[in-house]
Amino acid sequence: MKSIGFLSFGHWTPSPHSQTRSASDFLHQSIDLSVAAEELGVDGAYFRVHHFARQAGTPFPLLAAIGARTSRIEIGTGVIDMRYENPFYSAEAAAATDLIAGERLQLGISRGSPEQVIDGWRYFGFQPAEGEDDAAMARRHTEVFLELLKGEGFARPNPRPMFPNPPGLLPLEPQSPGLRDRIWWGAGSDATAVWAAEHGMNLQSSTLKNDETGEPLHVQQRKQIEAYREAWKAAGHAREPRVSVSRSIFALVDDRDRAYFGADRASTDQFGNIDEKTRAVFGRSYAAEPDRLVEELAKDEAIAAADTLLLTIPNQLGVDYNAHVLESILTHVAPGLGWR
Repeated sequence: MKSIGFLSFGHWTPSPHSQTRSASDFLHQSIDLSVAAEELGVDGAYFRVHHFARQAGTPFPLLAAIGARTSRIEIGTGVIDMRYENPFYSAEAAAATDLIAGERLQLGISRGSPEQVIDGWRYFGFQPAEGEDDAAMARRHTEVFLELLKGEGFARPNPRPMFPNPPGLLPLEPQSPGLRDRIWWGAGSDATAVWAAEHGMNLQSSTLKNDETGEPLHVQQRKQIEAYREAWKAAGHAREPRVSVSRSIFALVDDRDRAYFGADRASTDQFGNIDEKTRAVFGRSYAAEPDRLVEELAKDEAIAAADTLLLTIPNQLGVDYNAHVLESILTHVAPGLGWR
């Protein structure tokens, strides 16, 4: 059995070929798709976060709205860029969202990917401390965020407060006590996967990873997952961790599927530099008739190693078509692989 969710990159564009032409379209369609996905039996609705782009910025209003409209499906991110985040505000917003959703929030966070503007986090009021780079700043923000989620008091109360205080130091409010165990780290390398395990976070591994061995993405991810689980065990955490991988998978079951994805040319991994320092591997997509998909996906070592699969969706093709994409995987592919 495998948990299956969708991951929306949340694009919108005023192009006449897009069914998601504005931010309002994206937000309302995301809510509608999450409701439809829950009805289909999908396990999770996840969203990418990017600043200075026609994509989701702060995810919490959207996640809270989805949480209020649904009752079972997990809601989450993949990922929030912690270079941009005030850990204190994020802890409050995340807890409130989790409570609205009935404790279904699965929050993916990370250092983030290359952004639309140069050092965009500076516009948000952040800068690395002396001796830090932006990645280290993101990890520092994360460590503060995780500490705040414990709900322990740390702030000295005002002796003349507006409202009566309980005794002792004060924590942030509201609190959602189980949320700390539902934080995920999007790891681009084996080293950051180990760091995530040491800090008691679940692991998200995307379709893009640092190329550390020259092997196919699914092999590198499988090794990353193994390193993560070894580090988790060594850290002595009491609970079992969760691991997700993301994939673009399309079952060709009707003429629309064949028109959109029948000539898919991204059927092999791609290698290249994403910035001046980082060589990466970008994973292949899968688009085929269901029987062939089952054969191909059975060879994906990372999917086999993960307990959660996030299906990236073409959100600009609209709610109805994306619900069809998800239903096709659940109906025609998942049973043949033992996922359902």
